[in-house]
Amino acid sequence: MTFELNLLATPKAVPELRHHLRAHDFEVRLCATELLTNVIDHLGEGTPVTVCVTGTPHGHTRIEVTDPDPRALPVFLPATGTAESGRGLALVDQLSRRWGVDQGADRKTVWCELAEPGQPRPGSANPSGSKISHP
Repeated sequence: MTFELNLLATPKAVPELRHHLRAHDFEVRLCATELLTNVIDHLGEGTPVTVCVTGTPHGHTRIEVTDPDPRALPVFLPATGTAESGRGLALVDQLSRRWGVDQGADRKTVWCELAEPGQPRPGSANPSGSKISHP
């Protein structure tokens, strides 16, 4: 099953995306909305994005959020206990098997892959805690 939605990254788009993904489990909805929120926070409201959720041949769920700025890359920074923001990628990192960024000349796609419900999640892929990969 493939889901694809073109929208403008705005605060009201977050609950709308969650609604469109209601057939998916909580972790899929959370990761998709966190990736969308990163676009709002770091590129600005009104940025056009495409959200795509697909199954992979390996039985995982892949979430992709594509935006038109190939230069603004996500950075994994562990949030402190008193920080009011900065937990989005930490959540994606903890919930996903792996995540990363695919850059194009005029766009980038931030993606993550989640295990199917009931499958164990692997630990972090490297000592820094980031599972970022570039296939």
